[in-house]
Amino acid sequence: MHAMTTSEIFLIAMVIIFTIPYLVWRLCRTEYWAPLVVVQIVGGILLGPGVLGAAFPDYYSFVFTPEVVQSLNGIAWWAVMLFVFIAGIELDLGAAWKHRRETTITAGLALGSPLLFGCLAAVLIAKGSGWMGPAAQNWQFILGVGMACAVTALPILILFMEKLEILRQPIGQRILRYASMDDVAIWGVLAMILMDWTRIGRQAGFLVAFALAAWLLRKLMQRIPERDRWYVGLIWLALCGLGADWCGLHFMVGAFLSGAAMESSWFDQKHMDQLRHNVLLVIMPVFFLSTGLRTNWTMGGQTVFLIAGLLLIASVAGKLIGTHIAGRILKWEPGEASLIGWLLQTKALIMIIFANVLLDKHIITSEMFTALLLMAVGSTMLSVPVVAPMLRKMRALVARSA
Repeated sequence: MHAMTTSEIFLIAMVIIFTIPYLVWRLCRTEYWAPLVVVQIVGGILLGPGVLGAAFPDYYSFVFTPEVVQSLNGIAWWAVMLFVFIAGIELDLGAAWKHRRETTITAGLALGSPLLFGCLAAVLIAKGSGWMGPAAQNWQFILGVGMACAVTALPILILFMEKLEILRQPIGQRILRYASMDDVAIWGVLAMILMDWTRIGRQAGFLVAFALAAWLLRKLMQRIPERDRWYVGLIWLALCGLGADWCGLHFMVGAFLSGAAMESSWFDQKHMDQLRHNVLLVIMPVFFLSTGLRTNWTMGGQTVFLIAGLLLIASVAGKLIGTHIAGRILKWEPGEASLIGWLLQTKALIMIIFANVLLDKHIITSEMFTALLLMAVGSTMLSVPVVAPMLRKMRALVARSA
């Protein structure tokens, strides 16, 4: 009998990764409440050890061998680095500065309120055992979980607003500004959580070298044609990821910094949109499956779901309270704060990336990671079904909002 090679088993895994979520998305017509990217994330959880792996252990041990998982992880690392790199490039800090009072108030409250609620939930969770990672200090765990509740996934938010046909409307551009400011804060907090005082010299050296290299890069990029900028950008991405990982900040922090140091105006927007689309289509599904393989239900699914529910309440309530306070300060129209608050609930991708880093650094356990993953999926899936009916009643407001 022919013994299957690692490459054959790897390709079986790839068939599963791309086929099952696509069929569920297409045949069940989930687009309204769960676009393909969300189905892929859920599919990664279901295909992992906690669900199908537990129900069919022979299937799991045959397909997801250590060699196959190692290969999938390598693809997943590069996929998510590319995705974070693109998100960094697309940050529009100039627009945020132009409308700095409104943006600062709204972004600060939309991030700060769920961060506070999430930290309070984390204090309660930390009293139990099995949730805090072995390398975590209390403040790292509490701040990490709190920030996970506050995250807004800018790339998914863009996809949702395109679907709802408000991305190019004034209110859509405002929401992008708020999410962009929060994106910067998220990666800043992550860098603070990962600060390793035993390697502070390395980390300070990396930041100094990064600042100098970024200045040189900006000079170079302005002198070369766009086709060369893409290649130089990828080299820059790999170098920044390597430097950040070497100094202990994690390669995801380096990926974000590499993109944030660049200008979106250096690239044709159509090409940038195509790159984002192709990364989502071609290699990000591998990251979703790789993420699902890291879920753990050994403490009991009920407990994990209870923790996820607590975090979901903290996240949703915190975000809505924050935007309503901002609305009162800025004198928004009735319903505007709710609309913005629900759109900013989109957490999938960036929160999952954030939680992956916390798990890699042993700040959270795999059980806590599973709860955060469920919270992110639930929060994201709530957004469009809640916002779509609101938009039908508020079209005039959306068109004139500035």
